[in-house]
Amino acid sequence: MNVASSSVPIAATIATTDSGGGAGIQADLKTFAACSVYGVSVAVALTAQNTVHVRSIHPLPLEFVHDQFEALDQDLRPAAAKTGMLLSAGHIEQVCSELSRRRWGPLVVDPVMVAKSGDRLLEESAVETMRRLLLPLAQVVTPNWPEAAVLSRLPVRTEAEALQAGRAIASLGIPFVVVKGGHSEGPPVDLVVHRDEVTRLTGARVETRHTHGTGCTFSAAITAFIARGFEPLLAISRAKEYVTAAIAATPGLGAGHGPLQHFPKGWPEGSG
Repeated sequence: MNVASSSVPIAATIATTDSGGGAGIQADLKTFAACSVYGVSVAVALTAQNTVHVRSIHPLPLEFVHDQFEALDQDLRPAAAKTGMLLSAGHIEQVCSELSRRRWGPLVVDPVMVAKSGDRLLEESAVETMRRLLLPLAQVVTPNWPEAAVLSRLPVRTEAEALQAGRAIASLGIPFVVVKGGHSEGPPVDLVVHRDEVTRLTGARVETRHTHGTGCTFSAAITAFIARGFEPLLAISRAKEYVTAAIAATPGLGAGHGPLQHFPKGWPEGSG
């Protein structure tokens, strides 16, 4: 079947829903809209959660995951895609199988493992599957410090250790690894490891507890800019600007780690 062409880039999120709307597929689709691309999705699981905790997680059947890929491939093929929370080894294997035989453009992997509330979002048995199958498919991987430590099998307590972990992850064949600095005690410096180079992206820390969905939002923004044709390093830099603006404009909702403002002043670009 022919896929209709369009002047509007399409970006896909392959992830899990968030009933609170601050993270997961809901945050990704808002981010896609704010960054001027059309968003589509493949859900691998559903969550019942709010800003305080994850109440329950409902995995979706692998056959249904396949059907979503087929439906998009036939009519709304993405120019770029991202993965978020994938929950289990079986779901990661299914997603990798689907992506490997489709031409969906560059892949951004947000290696989601634990929610802001502390609830685990990736089964421990699935970490090695992620390292072995999913990461090598990615053009960009965006771990925070704890995720970088798990993926690299190295301690990450300082910026120097974060850089070492990023290089170890990049050695798996990933062109761009962004080790996010939000967990550091100082300014949130993101380290972009690409080829034999390292680019430091600095930013001001916004003092707020409302940071639910920052990782999803950042990786979705990178995906959107790549879908629009930006080179990866510029896409990463623009995504950091966007997520910083989204954190600064947080609406202050919820009793826990509240959501960002996915449409801060000036986004979509040129508005406001």
